[in-house]
Amino acid sequence: MTGVLPVALGKATKVMPQVVHSIKEYICVMELHGKVEEGELKKAAMEFVGEIYQRPPVRSNVKMRVRKRTVHELEVLEVKDRFVLMRVSCDAGTYMRKLCHDIGLLLGVGAHMRELRRTRSGPFTEDMSITMQRLSEAVYMWKNEGKEEELFNLIYPAEALSCGLPIIVAKDTAVSALVHGAPLGAGGIVAHTKDLKQGGAAVVLTARGELVGTAMILRTDMEKALSEKKPVAKMKEIVLERSLYPKTW
Repeated sequence: MTGVLPVALGKATKVMPQVVHSIKEYICVMELHGKVEEGELKKAAMEFVGEIYQRPPVRSNVKMRVRKRTVHELEVLEVKDRFVLMRVSCDAGTYMRKLCHDIGLLLGVGAHMRELRRTRSGPFTEDMSITMQRLSEAVYMWKNEGKEEELFNLIYPAEALSCGLPIIVAKDTAVSALVHGAPLGAGGIVAHTKDLKQGGAAVVLTARGELVGTAMILRTDMEKALSEKKPVAKMKEIVLERSLYPKTW
């Protein structure tokens, strides 16, 4: 497999699980083991859009038990002889080779994955990727010529991880307590996106857009949480330096 592989540096590695477990997009080449009409193929492929059940392949690093995953989009881009080019947007942990195998079973001819390329991982797309050669040249210029500009141009700030994820913006007066592990109450929130889900994860930012870290959502009813003085979220991973905001507690 080739394609997008996000790599984090320093404290940003703490929030990489949010990328690892986020939506992925693939371009896949499936080889059919028999002739199938294109219309029949596309109809069968649409049966795998939505919630599906998969048992991981034998050659995998997870337990061989049935798991539920969601295929958000499945588009047949091109069909040539027995080769099928597909674009698939799906939950993390969805096995493309198993998807190809199952499509082949439904068609009654069998199929297997021939090639695979990841074009998106969370907020990071193939257009944002860099080559190892360009990275090597930037590192050389930094180490041997003291020029940092090219290296900095290749590195995205940790705040880029917040793209496409639920977001909470915390008040400046609450940041210091948060970076010391305190829960976040409704009174300490400036704004938030509408996609917060109880038990789910969210990215916490300062009012200046700095990444504080990630948090687990405890409740989404802000007014009720405020009146009952109960926390809305609990910090999971903290990235922001503790010394940047003064203590208010």
